[in-house]
Parts: sequence; structure tokens; C-alpha cells
Amino acid sequence: MADELSKVFAALADPTRRDMVARLAVSDATVSQLAEPYDVSIQAVSKHLKVLEDAGLVSRTREAQTRPVHLEAEVFDLMTKWIERYRQRAEERYQRLDALLAEMNDGPEAERPRVENDNTTRRGKAS
Repeated sequence: MADELSKVFAALADPTRRDMVARLAVSDATVSQLAEPYDVSIQAVSKHLKVLEDAGLVSRTREAQTRPVHLEAEVFDLMTKWIERYRQRAEERYQRLDALLAEMNDGPEAERPRVENDNTTRRGKAS
């Protein structure tokens, strides 16, 4: 699983590939359609797609004369599970920190005598 995730995260490290994935999330596209917004060759887009394909993020099918690229959503489930596990752990640490800070703020206040009361008491005795 870790090796698969490494490939996925490495593939998504490139902003052009992330953009392609975002566009494929809307609908399938051909290599030519994916290349349109970029100032790069079809070969460069094909290389990006090969990285995404090797990571399992996209697949290509054949429809007549075209080869549409399809986003493989299952890979995102794998990523989401991994991220969620660590998000939960971080959330638990933050909750423990919040509880500790609340205890630190509430605890000493309850135990420490108020200065105003001490001064009033002393003044009262001195009079």
C-alpha cells in the first residue's frame, strides 16, 4: 500500500498533472483535449499521462479512433483512507492539547487566592 501511495503522491506532485486530474474529474478527455490549455507538445502531455497511468490514477480506453483518458476514482479512496487515518490522529492530539490547555487555565485559577481578597482582608485586619 505504501509503495502505491508513493507513486500516487509523486504523480500528483506536479501541478500540470494535478490540473489534468482535476479536469478528468469532470469528464473523460483525449490526449489532444488535455493538451489544449498547456503550452507543451502532445508528447509531453503523453508523458504526464504515462506517470498518472503508472500510478493507477488514470486509464485509457479505445473508442473507435480515439483513446479517451479516464480517471480511476478508486485510487482516491486509497489516498483518502491514508489521509483520514493521519487526520484523525492529528485531531486526537489537538483535542488532548485543548484539554491540557483548558486544565492549565482553569486549574491554577481555582487554587490561587485572589489578590483583591487578600488585600481587602489585610486592610480589614489592620484597621
